[in-house]
Amino acid sequence: MRFAIAFVVGLAAGGALAGCGPTGMTGPTMNNRVSAGELATESVVSKDILRREPRVNRAMVKHVLVSWKDKLEGKPGADPRALERGKRDAERLIRDVYSKAKAGTPFEELMATYSEDPGSAASGEAYEVAPDAQLVIEFRQLGLRLDVGEFGIVESDYGFHLMTRVE
Repeated sequence: MRFAIAFVVGLAAGGALAGCGPTGMTGPTMNNRVSAGELATESVVSKDILRREPRVNRAMVKHVLVSWKDKLEGKPGADPRALERGKRDAERLIRDVYSKAKAGTPFEELMATYSEDPGSAASGEAYEVAPDAQLVIEFRQLGLRLDVGEFGIVESDYGFHLMTRVE
């Protein structure tokens, strides 16, 4: 019986080692360094903020929506800019808008220039977020976890939302 167990363990180890390349294991490195290519595919979603407990039960937030063609199939009133881009381009754009927000560009200016939400892009108005609000769940989850003046990104069925809590 010991031989059978040792044989199975040996096979499992051999199978695991078969995935190793000539320079060692493939996949994440032991020193936690990532290449530029891996960074480009890293999620833009603010997971650190989403892991928090909600800060409030009601919040006022502003957002910039950036979408892409695959998200908009079958949805009327789609922004033509979104229909011309794929998800990778949307990720790059939302990162760029996030950087501009962090650098101090007025959020209303970013909304007017980049947002594809016809409800708030031109007006610069905030949305009220509450646990029972008629908004997509991801929007509510991030909105209630942001601190006032903080920026975060979430992905919903509509695209990427760069959000900031204003109240």
